[in-house]
Amino acid sequence: MFEPTTNNGADSFALLQTGAPVTEFARPKRRTHGRLQRMCELYGSCDSMRTLFDTIERVASVNATVVVLGESGSGKELVANAIHQLSERRNRPFVAVNCGALPETLIESELFGHERGSFTGAARTHRGCFERASGGTLFLDEITEMPVDMQVRLLRALESGRFSRIGGDQEIAVDVRVIAASNRDLRGAVAAGKLREDLMYRLCVIPITVPPLRDRGGDTLLLAEMFLEQLNEENATRCASAWPRIRGPGTCVS
Repeated sequence: MFEPTTNNGADSFALLQTGAPVTEFARPKRRTHGRLQRMCELYGSCDSMRTLFDTIERVASVNATVVVLGESGSGKELVANAIHQLSERRNRPFVAVNCGALPETLIESELFGHERGSFTGAARTHRGCFERASGGTLFLDEITEMPVDMQVRLLRALESGRFSRIGGDQEIAVDVRVIAASNRDLRGAVAAGKLREDLMYRLCVIPITVPPLRDRGGDTLLLAEMFLEQLNEENATRCASAWPRIRGPGTCVS
């Protein structure tokens, strides 16, 4: 686990470690679905998921940067969305960006926006993700796939809360909570030159690890039964049993 690098991060980390009380706005109403517990769109009953729910509950009550680590398909975006939904920012936008899906030529414009006429094809002013998420949460998935030169701009925006659009000469101030995610080991990504070390520490104020489904014991069958029940309701069928089949890295049930 990464150590916090700022006083704010230390306070946040201490909150998770000491079991300090959760503020009223962030207290989730955990529901049950059969033998599964539910938090927002996350389901689980094993010890690792109960621990994850406890962590989400506490992380939501502090305004610190979070990095969610886990294999592809383990539910990192669902964790980020749950943190947002249980926080005081829940009535503001939740904007998700997959850094690995954006071409290098477009990622700066997508994150920070551009002014009309700033480059060929810029026919109108475009508000980037930081602006669209103002007051809410910006989820940066697969952060290690972001070009290293763009990580410099991201680091400055995280530290100052200010940026300028491409082609703009005025800085824009925003209030955004950033949650990043990766399926890579971050220290390994730093060693491989895929992630700046200073950005790693800036993101890892509070790290959260999402367990893969194969490590969640009996959750596999319980989830399969839940999905079967939903399919029965949707299709007016009466299938009475299910057996889970694990695909890919062991994180998806069919």
